[in-house]
Amino acid sequence: MSEGPSAGSGRGTPAGGPAPGTAAEGAGRALRRVSRVILLDPDDRVLLLHGFEPDDPDDDWWFTPGGGVEGTESREEAALRELAEETGITDVELGPVIWQRECSFPFDGRRWDQDEWYYLARTRQTATSLTGLTRLEQRSVAGLRWWTSAELSSARETVYPTRLAELLRTLLDEGPPSAPVVLAREIV
Repeated sequence: MSEGPSAGSGRGTPAGGPAPGTAAEGAGRALRRVSRVILLDPDDRVLLLHGFEPDDPDDDWWFTPGGGVEGTESREEAALRELAEETGITDVELGPVIWQRECSFPFDGRRWDQDEWYYLARTRQTATSLTGLTRLEQRSVAGLRWWTSAELSSARETVYPTRLAELLRTLLDEGPPSAPVVLAREIV
């Protein structure tokens, strides 16, 4: 478990980093390879983490579980590992990649540039645990919460990716896309 951004939007909290030579190239900078999870429970609620800037707890947001690909692991392996570390949930049916995007954001005194793949996953396990968090995540994650689509749509809190409420509603109404949808680059 290495430290790096779990980053939820352009934001999240760092966890896991790319092995040398594994980062994608983009915009002249190496992009950190990240796997994120849109985890749905039997009631179609999505699990989000509540993160904040370590030195400024008032700068907070909600984001999807996930983080950087480590060593030779696949994106799928990274998604499942990060989900277990950040939420304690291991009983998961990992589905397809539904969204892809690049993002760039400041966190903990540096800028993170990421290539994120979002996997759809389902679970019946709704109890969560934060015991697997890295030290940085322990300093920057306030908790977890299951959200309904309606709650996300009416949320006044910052949620990443910023269009998550709309994307989730489309996913629930239409099912997974036949190929991953490329989302607009998000720069915070």
